[in-house]
Amino acid sequence: MESSGSEPSMNKTSSKSSSVIESIRGCSLAGVRIPKGELKRKITMPEYLRFAIRDAMAAKDIDAGKHHFDSVSKGGDATGLVAPELPLVVFVNSKSGGRHGSELKSRLQDFMGEEQVFDLQNVKPHEFVQYGLACMENFAALGDCCAKETRERLRIIVAGGDGTVGWVLGCLGELHEQGREPVPPTAIIPLGTGNDLSRSFGWGGSFSIKWKAAIKRILDRAINAPLGRLDSWNLVISMPAGAELDTPYALKHTEEVALDQDLEIEGPLPKEVSCYQGVFYNYFSIGMDAQVAYGFHQLRNEKPYLAQGRIANKIIYSGYCCKQGWFFTPCMNDPSLRGLKNILRMHIKRLNCPNWELITLPASIRSIVALNLSSYASGRNPWGNLKPEYLEKKGFVEANSDDGLMEIFGLKQGWHASFVMADLISAKHLAQAAAIRFELRGGTWRECFMQMDGEPWKQPMNNEYSTFLDIKAVPFQSIMVKGENN
Repeated sequence: MESSGSEPSMNKTSSKSSSVIESIRGCSLAGVRIPKGELKRKITMPEYLRFAIRDAMAAKDIDAGKHHFDSVSKGGDATGLVAPELPLVVFVNSKSGGRHGSELKSRLQDFMGEEQVFDLQNVKPHEFVQYGLACMENFAALGDCCAKETRERLRIIVAGGDGTVGWVLGCLGELHEQGREPVPPTAIIPLGTGNDLSRSFGWGGSFSIKWKAAIKRILDRAINAPLGRLDSWNLVISMPAGAELDTPYALKHTEEVALDQDLEIEGPLPKEVSCYQGVFYNYFSIGMDAQVAYGFHQLRNEKPYLAQGRIANKIIYSGYCCKQGWFFTPCMNDPSLRGLKNILRMHIKRLNCPNWELITLPASIRSIVALNLSSYASGRNPWGNLKPEYLEKKGFVEANSDDGLMEIFGLKQGWHASFVMADLISAKHLAQAAAIRFELRGGTWRECFMQMDGEPWKQPMNNEYSTFLDIKAVPFQSIMVKGENN
């Protein structure tokens, strides 16, 4: 009786809540309803162009879709040659975000068409750049004004984590190198764990697929929101040849790169070296944090069923912190060897300064991070919001993602890192730099751990010869679409 008597009240409340949610679902940021048909017309490419891009990528030949253009242009169908006002292409990492990735892909394909929504498990971003965009550029060269305007107006959405976003940005960066501008601006749908790139540009730290109409709101923001810029950083590793390096996806073996001659190198150089190169957008780190991340990634690859969900991930991370001795340094045989000062020298170049400067490292530092964004480790800000007096005293400037500078800080033991991550204290500020040179010499260490935008690896070290890591700004910036929080 009590149960049945309370039901109408609950249903009434639920009905009111549903009506409120429905009203929110159909509204944009300004509170104006987003008409589905109008939005679809703004972002959807003409059929002949969608099919041409699809065929060019499938055949890996930019001319494979030309017959679609020929059939429309010869038929004189002018309506088929009208460029959309704000065309979009979406890349979805269907493995990110649990089941959300695949569901999001399906809903976007239903709304925009399969030819403008790509699953990164099947279509790689460099294939779109090399064949899809090139197909449009080829049509434009043949006098197709629709293809020309579509190419110029195009924006990209990446649905995935920070690694996925960086992958797409790196492929789009090839357009700069090839002189194929403009480079499409990039918006983000956060499907990863940390989502620090997404947070930094106002797209939030997570995405809920529960509100189906949120798709319209996101698409509307992606085409109407203002633009920002993002620095990216080139990492080159030069190490003695012979040692094997199990590189993450972001690092590629490359030809020998000459070291900067402005900085004198102490000690002998090996006769043969191996070089690796990669680009990062968020951070690069050396030390205990990378060692913990490496252990976690190894476990996730070997036993993926153990690392499901954020709570499980945090428990595993905590376990590795303890196992590696980051918290319980007395348990280690010789914890002083864990200080990076024993194996590392760091030189920097300050902004607009041609000279290298040696930075003295505190003996207690066990992890060094070079940070590009204000968001790190799922939204933390270890650099902190520094007061003007402190900035002036240290010779620092306010940190931004497009200022040509990296913020370099250190973490001591796990307790110090925990307080930093809880925003109770700031990390140990070391420097702001426009370029960095790390020199590592093994000594009693045979290896150390590094990570770049969340991709860790084990770096072998040599007792006789140094390993060098050079970090410099990529000469062009990525163009980002700002979300609602920016």
